[in-house]
Amino acid sequence: MVAAILFISFAVLLLMGAPIAVCLGTSSVVAMIVQGAGRPLDTVMSSLPMIVSASTSKFVLLAIPFFILAGNIMEKAGISEKLIKLAEACVGHIRGGLAIVCVIVACFFAAISGSGPATVAALGVIIVPAMIKSGYKPAFSAALMAAAGAIGVIIPPSITFVVYGSFADTSIGDLFIAGLVPGLLMGFALMVVALLVGRRSNLKTLPKASRKERWLAFKDAFWGLMMPVIILGGIYGGIFTPTEAAAVSVVYGLFVGIFIYKKIRLKEFYALLLDTTSTTATVMFITAAASLFAYVLTRARLDVAISSALHNATGGNVIVFFIIVNIILLIAGCFLDSTSALYIFTPLFVPVAQALGVDLIHLGVVMIVNLAIGLFTPPVGVNLYVACGVGNVNLKQISKAVVSLIIAALIVLLLVTYIPKISLLFV
Repeated sequence: MVAAILFISFAVLLLMGAPIAVCLGTSSVVAMIVQGAGRPLDTVMSSLPMIVSASTSKFVLLAIPFFILAGNIMEKAGISEKLIKLAEACVGHIRGGLAIVCVIVACFFAAISGSGPATVAALGVIIVPAMIKSGYKPAFSAALMAAAGAIGVIIPPSITFVVYGSFADTSIGDLFIAGLVPGLLMGFALMVVALLVGRRSNLKTLPKASRKERWLAFKDAFWGLMMPVIILGGIYGGIFTPTEAAAVSVVYGLFVGIFIYKKIRLKEFYALLLDTTSTTATVMFITAAASLFAYVLTRARLDVAISSALHNATGGNVIVFFIIVNIILLIAGCFLDSTSALYIFTPLFVPVAQALGVDLIHLGVVMIVNLAIGLFTPPVGVNLYVACGVGNVNLKQISKAVVSLIIAALIVLLLVTYIPKISLLFV
């Protein structure tokens, strides 16, 4: 009864176009009221503040606002333009070089922003028009930007890894390291597709840069390139925790933005804080609502029932387990944001994974690669909508153009899923 009300109310709200946090929170409250039928309403709802507080007050979640702020600072500092110039100096002369620039810069910027839509928005306004000018079709240019931007949730530091780590009780530092190779592999796959598409187009190339021009471009972008090195090096070297690394990245970003690049003025810092607060509030609102949803699942013992059913369906076979995980998350990724999906599915998958002897770090990477693909999968991939605005194309056009990129991403997903060493190479 409770399960039916929970999922039906969630589905109805989702179909009505309500924000995902509202869908999760409202359906959870309705289910809690039904579950506590016959008891005073204030008694039933008394646990609600405690649940929300417990889910949003975890120490590791402090990394989220800091990483968001660091990304905003580096974007304001003009680091995206400097990274683009460096990539153009290195590969701009190659046929299809701008497509390579798109993916390479997205990988670097992803490591700074940690957000897919933010990466598309920051880089797309510069790269997409340049790709169109060089000979790529507008729809494919926008699609490639949307797909490349999704790497932002895989390459560390990633907010999604912080959320998964807090929920699955795994090392966030290890998750960051584990996401590096799969993220780069995804970038390589997108490059290959872009180059194959480029061979069928009449592409223009940029003049080959001299050694001096490359050196100057590298010198100009150096401080931006150092941010992911400092963050990952500090975590991997045991100098600071992921949460401390997030705070360090803010201080470093401010230093670079104010004193090195001189693009940020102190009076603009308030606007950066305001933007960060708004984004953080959205993420934490989703986190709180998703925690309520997870609580109802647990209270009704639905998580145990679903996990048990999932374990029985696998027949103790790891291959079958990952097939089920991938199918569920690929579908869910089309409709849910990554934070909500992690809160709902992590408690369902983790017990089964542990019973089958699956490494939880590896499971986390597989889940997040799935959700990254969801960012540029029709009909509701967030990156697609951002890219549509940037490339001035409609959803139908970009949905056709993104198919080849989705296929490439799915191949990478299969490799990451069934070759654990790809994720666990440096862990």
